[in-house]
Amino acid sequence: MKDQLNRRSFIHHAAVGSAAVAWLGSKAPMVMSAEADKPAMLGGTPVHKGSWPGWPTWRESWEPAVIEVLRSGRWFRGAGEHVEEFEQAYAKLIGAKRCLATASGTTALLVSLHVLDVDAGDEVIVSPFTFIATYNAVLINKALPVFADTDPATLTIDPASIESRITDRTRAILPVHIYGLPCDMDPINAIARKHKLAVIEDACQAWLAEYKGRKCGVLGDLGCFSFQNSKHLPSGEGGAVTGDSDDLLDRCQAFHNCGRAFGNFKGPRPYFTRGSNYRMQQFQAVILMQQFDKLIKETEIRRAHAQHLTEGLKTIPGIQTVRLPENSNPVWHLYPFRYDADQFNGLSHNKFIRALNAEGVPCGAGYHEQYFDGLLDEAINSRGFKRLFSPARLKAYRESFEELKGNRLVCNTTVAMTQNLLLGSRDDMDHIIEAVRKIHKHSAALAKAS
Repeated sequence: MKDQLNRRSFIHHAAVGSAAVAWLGSKAPMVMSAEADKPAMLGGTPVHKGSWPGWPTWRESWEPAVIEVLRSGRWFRGAGEHVEEFEQAYAKLIGAKRCLATASGTTALLVSLHVLDVDAGDEVIVSPFTFIATYNAVLINKALPVFADTDPATLTIDPASIESRITDRTRAILPVHIYGLPCDMDPINAIARKHKLAVIEDACQAWLAEYKGRKCGVLGDLGCFSFQNSKHLPSGEGGAVTGDSDDLLDRCQAFHNCGRAFGNFKGPRPYFTRGSNYRMQQFQAVILMQQFDKLIKETEIRRAHAQHLTEGLKTIPGIQTVRLPENSNPVWHLYPFRYDADQFNGLSHNKFIRALNAEGVPCGAGYHEQYFDGLLDEAINSRGFKRLFSPARLKAYRESFEELKGNRLVCNTTVAMTQNLLLGSRDDMDHIIEAVRKIHKHSAALAKAS
């Protein structure tokens, strides 16, 4: 099959028909074998010459329900029933007692932090290997995002590094199920109970991910999800807070809706508590509800293809696939692995990524050390943070970034592919494995190339 594919590609590019095969005779496979074996970055033929599934995808069958909402003029959540229907359905989908729909994953984090009493001058233990919104949500509350280290084997927060970061200001732990990889939640929850801390799961990339028989988003006090355009369950923007406490979800509902009383959380007037407007719109809820079956089916496809990739890639020297917590099941918002340049004749991380892209396999480096980008320096040098924290604390906080050796290693060695690649065919997965093998075989030549 490999020779046939190579030959077919050659014939296509040469623009000759079956007569060319007869003319070339036995030379064709030899020519093509040499060309296919040569790395694309050195002028060879890419392993994967086709396209990859696009994202997001739309179905015409979803349009009537959306158009009905748009024509009704009842777009805002207070004017219709669809957001509440989505909340009930999503809670059932992940096994939560309650769900609150929000405007985004970021606003879900903001609601959760407020309701769990993270206030100005507090500290929150945070995963450093995450999208910047996790940092920002803490900073907006005028609290410090204090970083526990990343476990290079799992790419998630290292539970063993958490306790050393706890101070008398710590209010919560915010683990991130990054790339849809479940954190090891049992030790995290044990530390939280010991120190009387809240646990807020950033599950913004972890719809349907499982840990020891339960879904992510119900493993802490509150869970937060995102439905942004790139997500497995997208509506452009959108988010959700999930949990099993009626008291906490009543408070979340009130805070996200301008401080309006809700459920048992009420006072003498309708607006009796602080709040903001973080509401989801009706048409977003309708878009989301129609994708549940698709989400379930595609999650299984991603899992099967990720397992196939892992089995193939882990046999290649210098490629370290992710270690998962016991009895967990990820959903692979990105498929990552770690790359050891020493096993590739010194081929740099950046050159490896360029070489893999040249083979027709889109990939990138994932997250970098964002705490050195200036965002946190801006925050701790602001008037507000200087009022709330002592100069000694802010100095020690800034210096602590240098201690994150596990996270530095992860940032410098991770290679990640977006989830839509996992929705390709099994042959596409074999192309990825073949591309990495080809790069490994020719890594010495690639390392010398400019």
